[in-house]
Amino acid sequence: MGATKAKVKDSSIELPAGYAPSEDEPFMNERQKEYFRRKLLAWKEEIIRESRSTIANLQEEQGVLADLADRASTETDRSLELRARDRQRKLIAKIDAALRRIDEGTYGYCEETGEPIGVARLDARPVATLSLEAQERHERNERVHRDD
Repeated sequence: MGATKAKVKDSSIELPAGYAPSEDEPFMNERQKEYFRRKLLAWKEEIIRESRSTIANLQEEQGVLADLADRASTETDRSLELRARDRQRKLIAKIDAALRRIDEGTYGYCEETGEPIGVARLDARPVATLSLEAQERHERNERVHRDD
C-alpha cells in the first residue's frame, strides 16, 4: 500500500490530454485524484507567483512621495494589496489541506455527511469540503444567526 501512495505522490499516473473527471467513472479513482492534485498544485503555484510580483512592486514603490494625496493613494493601494495577499495566504492553507486529504484518501467527500461532493463542484471549487447541500445548510444557519 505504501508503494502505491508513493507512486501517486510522484505523479506517475498518466492523464490523457484534455482529461476531465466525469460522473461516469468511479468517484475519486486514481485519475481523478491525480487530476485534482495537479489542479491544486498549479493554483498554488499561480498564487505564489502573483505574491512574488506583488512583493517586488511594493518594494519598488518604497520611494518618498512629496504629495500628500499621492502618498495617501499609495497607502490605500498598498493596504488593499496586502489584504488580498492575506486572503491568498489563507487560500494556500486550504489548498495544502486539500492536498493532504488527497493523500489521506478523504478528498472529495463531505466533512459533514461523508457523501461524495461531486466532480463538478470540485472542479469549480477544488478546496470544497462540503457537499452543495451541506454548504447551503451551513450558509442558511449563518444567515439565521446573523439576523439574531
